[in-house]
Amino acid sequence: MSEGEYVESLISEYQTLLAETLIKNPRGQYDDSGMLKELSVSADWSVAGARELLKLANNYGAFMLRNALAIAVVLGKEDGLEGF
Repeated sequence: MSEGEYVESLISEYQTLLAETLIKNPRGQYDDSGMLKELSVSADWSVAGARELLKLANNYGAFMLRNALAIAVVLGKEDGLEGF
């Protein structure tokens, strides 16, 4: 499976996994605690790992992270220094 196919598979998996928690509350925000719980229980992330994923997504967004992914692939960095 290519990196692109793997990313598409992950997107589909997370869309399904987080479907219920992606409903925004009355203030227009997502349920971060629900997403943390779902990622740690159903996706086998530690709570710290799940929190870091959400932090990265919120702070950097898809544009920056796509570029970081592309560079990590080119550099052969499957796992980074943070140990997740």
